[in-house]
Amino acid sequence: MSSTPSSHVAGARLGSALVQWFVGWWQIVHLGALVLVLALSPSSYDRATRATLAREVYQATAPVLLWFLVLSSLISLVIIRIVVVTALSYGLSRYSLQMVVRVLVLELIPLTAALFVALRVAIPNAAEIAAMRVSSQFDALVKQGVDPLRREVLPRMMAGMFSVLMLVAVSCVVSLVLAYLTVHGFTTAAIASYTRAVGHVFSPAVVLIFALKTFFFSLAVALIPIATVAYEPRAAWLRTSAELQGLVRLFSVILLIEMASLVGNYY
Repeated sequence: MSSTPSSHVAGARLGSALVQWFVGWWQIVHLGALVLVLALSPSSYDRATRATLAREVYQATAPVLLWFLVLSSLISLVIIRIVVVTALSYGLSRYSLQMVVRVLVLELIPLTAALFVALRVAIPNAAEIAAMRVSSQFDALVKQGVDPLRREVLPRMMAGMFSVLMLVAVSCVVSLVLAYLTVHGFTTAAIASYTRAVGHVFSPAVVLIFALKTFFFSLAVALIPIATVAYEPRAAWLRTSAELQGLVRLFSVILLIEMASLVGNYY
């Protein structure tokens, strides 16, 4: 007799958790759609918003660019050396460059850049948005006739996306240069063969998958942490539940995007 009430309680808790899960993801999609409309609307870029956008883009990219380049260069040199030596030991030296490009440029660099920006830029931006909500700064902007979504949220999200895209683009170029120097040294004689080897990897389908993966990485990093705190009740920010939920959601989406890209590239 006692098992029936407990089963009802467990079922009610499960149903409530599922409802909260769906509501949370719906709020993220809803905010993403709103920000997309604002980003494509020329009226969003008034003088104040442009100034905020320029400041946020600089703060999200410039301080982390050098550190990420140093980190990615060191990791790239280690991985390039391991791959090249392993390929030589098995008599597969002709495939070493293709393996390096696939491992570094297609897989590791976009994933590392997304995680790096998430921890250094997106999470602090989400904390700033949460602090503004707690201190009623959003309410003050509304009373002044200013849309806080356009003035504060949009610039931070676009800055997060720009940071991921910039780090991926610069790091990929640096890794390709390091791969060439590691294999061929300081000579220009092998540029033609190296270009053919790299071009053989970047087929149209691979380029499309790489571009889509990088874009969705940047979108997830910029959107999910801010969307989680934008709709979270203010009382929840006395705890760390919203921040943890944002991290879990972000990592799960990044994992799904990476799995989809692997399926598209290798199956």
